[in-house]
Amino acid sequence: MRVPPNRVAARAVVDSARSTLAALSAAVGADGLAAAAARPGLLALVDQHAAAVRDSLAGDRRPLSAAALAGYAEGVRSAALEHGWQPPSGPVDWSDPDWPLTRLLAVCALFRTLGTPAPGPLPAL
Repeated sequence: MRVPPNRVAARAVVDSARSTLAALSAAVGADGLAAAAARPGLLALVDQHAAAVRDSLAGDRRPLSAAALAGYAEGVRSAALEHGWQPPSGPVDWSDPDWPLTRLLAVCALFRTLGTPAPGPLPAL
């Protein structure tokens, strides 16, 4: 039995999206969400950003997907880089994160709600 080409492409998109989100989670999500758990103000900020991301992706009308979140994160990252933002190169001071970092952390929080990411090599941010 042959697998229809659109099924192969869909699986590749899901794998790529999950890899992108896993890399983002490893880079900022784990530490950022741990910091948010310890800092109520940061947690509230991340929750507000997560709600805005969900609204932007019509998450109240259809389930969020890894592909939608990965695309959104890449869009935020690209736009921020175009405006001079630099991703953190070392430990992040979570007491006052900038907007792009907070938005990407919110994407990580939403990604956690999707379940466990597929294992595999992580691409660089």
